[in-house]
Amino acid sequence: MGALSPARQLLRGSAAKIDAGDLGLLFQAQRRHMEHFFEHLDLSQAAGFAQVLLDAPGAIFFSGVGKSGIVAQKIAHTMASLGFSRTGFLHPVDALHGDLGAVFPGDLLVLFSKSGASEELLSLVPFARAKGARLLSVTSATGGSGNPLATRCDVNVHLPLQRELCPFGLAPVTSAAIQMVFGDTIVAALMAARGITREQYGSNHPAGKIGKSLIFTVKDVMKKKEELPLCQDGDMIMDQLAELTSKGCGCLLVVDDRLHLIGTFTDGDLRRTLKAHGAAIFNLTVGEMCNRNPRTINPDAMAVEAMQTMESPPSAVQFLPVVDDQNTVVGIITLHGLVSAGL
Repeated sequence: MGALSPARQLLRGSAAKIDAGDLGLLFQAQRRHMEHFFEHLDLSQAAGFAQVLLDAPGAIFFSGVGKSGIVAQKIAHTMASLGFSRTGFLHPVDALHGDLGAVFPGDLLVLFSKSGASEELLSLVPFARAKGARLLSVTSATGGSGNPLATRCDVNVHLPLQRELCPFGLAPVTSAAIQMVFGDTIVAALMAARGITREQYGSNHPAGKIGKSLIFTVKDVMKKKEELPLCQDGDMIMDQLAELTSKGCGCLLVVDDRLHLIGTFTDGDLRRTLKAHGAAIFNLTVGEMCNRNPRTINPDAMAVEAMQTMESPPSAVQFLPVVDDQNTVVGIITLHGLVSAGL
């Protein structure tokens, strides 16, 4: 009898404990299976498949059952989120009970199946073809009688599968991963070919951190006008304590008469000045102790860029003065404000 697979070795031990070494063997085996896929994938076949999707004159529907169906749903949702018109998931059983009405001549129907022998998909094929749809299949089975779906579709992509990581070689724990990697890579190729911009992507993701990072600019989240902690360089430090603490920014923006930025003075600067000068702080102006080379940002910059600027070396800061092209202060953006905005 041959040696047990890594998965069988893992299951042979106590069911209540996972051994790190045995788990490592499983990951190594999965990596080998994935490398087999990458090394044997027919790139010309994959490129032809992607080109058909790119040139689709109508809707693109994805379908599948079981784990392949879940992958098909994910790919469909991803393409929809990128702005590909009329892209969706079509469940094969529901399609045979009325949902096929959404399919029109020239539409594409992409069928995901590990075996290429799923009865639900094979039953759908003739009726989808009668509706005028073009059929594409993505399978891992070999061609011929063992893969009837491939022979009945206009285009087939074979995803090379060495074996499933499952100890019985049955559960689709490798084939589903391969399908997902293939589908997402094709989507990335379509994004590049379409020239989809960050702005287009962001317009379809208005909620959540992704959307906010792509849509929000500095001027959308900055404090402005009466919210700004402003003072002039000739003001005495002790006279500006109320301004320093009342605006919730932890700093003062030092400006001239035309609101041009001169520098910044923080609560940290106050502590350091008090420690270094003691009672002499009563005779010091803000301009004498301020930082005259602070980091700044433009109001039209992306809000996520502001956060990156705050966190950049040599040390992180909690705020950025917002200045226009003439170095005029138009706002202030704080780390607290960015976090509150969901960034």
